[in-house]
Amino acid sequence: MASTYLVYDVFTEKPFGGNQLAVFPQASSLPQDQLQAIAAEFNFSEVTFVYPPENNAHSAKVRIFTPTSEVDFAGHPTIGTAVALRQLGYPSDLILELGIGPVPCFAEGEQAAFTISNPLQTFAKPEPEDIAAALGLAVSDIETETHLPIQASLGLPFTLVELNSREALRSIETDTAVFRACQKKYPVSLDFAIFAYVRSGGKIDSRMFAPLDNIPEDPATGSASATLAALLTGLWGEPQTLSFTQGEDMGRLSKIEITTTHDPITITVSGSAVQIMRGELVI
Repeated sequence: MASTYLVYDVFTEKPFGGNQLAVFPQASSLPQDQLQAIAAEFNFSEVTFVYPPENNAHSAKVRIFTPTSEVDFAGHPTIGTAVALRQLGYPSDLILELGIGPVPCFAEGEQAAFTISNPLQTFAKPEPEDIAAALGLAVSDIETETHLPIQASLGLPFTLVELNSREALRSIETDTAVFRACQKKYPVSLDFAIFAYVRSGGKIDSRMFAPLDNIPEDPATGSASATLAALLTGLWGEPQTLSFTQGEDMGRLSKIEITTTHDPITITVSGSAVQIMRGELVI
């Protein structure tokens, strides 16, 4: 039996920008033991599979797969799935059941937002020398005044690294062998994904690399942006309004808007998603 899927470009207002996402809005008929293979077949950063909610007060249950594994949470799949469901007739106010728990969302037209209040988890602080080697940079390119490189998570772990110039960010050339060594040295899920950024006030330029998960570079990473926003909110002790630009250096410009509250810390991620394809999976 054929299963319909929708493809969106997320965190962009124009086709062929942002981050690609495939959404299966009625996934119950799909063979559960083949979801990972289906995601790998698309070879997008993520694919989502939508099911009826476990709690009838919620809108839907959503499972998220990268090309190599299922993950509890990711930003652009949440935004893209919320837009898709709204366009399919769901109400504007949604509660999506993700691996991190229920996530409230709002979607209208091609715009969506979600809010999470999960506590920030921090893990290792990788050595700047290891980060520099993984990114093909000099240690002097890494900015440490605000924070050292740190592994942190709101449901999906990233190594957050501030750089001191846009030129350094632009010149990154990753070394997969070093990523593999770092994964053994600093083991977390998502296989030592690095989120590198340059900040000027509330404006942030960023890039994300997870080559060990078949994501050489991600054009838009809402979960990593949210994790950095949570870290900065905690470090500075006040609410933040941050605008992220990602994907520019790979030709898929993405825009992610984030606002936070402090005490308690909550993170609201906003962005656009445009439908670009519709198809059927026949297996």
